[in-house]
Amino acid sequence: MQNNDPQSHGEAFEQSAADAAAAADLAALQARVAELEASNAELLETVLREKAELENQRRRLHRDLEQARRFANEKLLNELLPVYDGLESGLAVEGGDLASMREGINLTLKALLKVAENHGMAQVDPLGQPLDPERHHAVSMVEAPGQAPGTVVSVLQKGYVLNDRLLRPALVAVAKD
Repeated sequence: MQNNDPQSHGEAFEQSAADAAAAADLAALQARVAELEASNAELLETVLREKAELENQRRRLHRDLEQARRFANEKLLNELLPVYDGLESGLAVEGGDLASMREGINLTLKALLKVAENHGMAQVDPLGQPLDPERHHAVSMVEAPGQAPGTVVSVLQKGYVLNDRLLRPALVAVAKD
């Protein structure tokens, strides 16, 4: 029995057109999925490369920081070597007069102070200045005729400042009222 119904041919044609459209949509969707998967793989690879680069930078920074810590005092110590050599050669001298020994020690002290100054350290020597509690520590008050009260009349121990920051206050005696 053959179906000669004109409506069933139309339905079959519509069905095959719908199947063709569905197949085309499916193919387009599959192509889009493949495109998105490729894009996703590319993005994942980029993220992994960036992550590896960041990790390498972190390691380099850590290594550089460690090197900087280990050798931070290299310049200072290099500048101190002549002072060290001067002290050693002064100690190696057998005999000699007190004046030349004293001069050698004075030169060595000057060299040491120069190195300290090169690295931002300065002495606080307040002799004759008014007492500054921020930089001086008064350990005694003494009679000092001719000096204004509160004036530093003797320095028991010099103070030191590093780049405007007090390392050690000067120990001083001041004039009484």
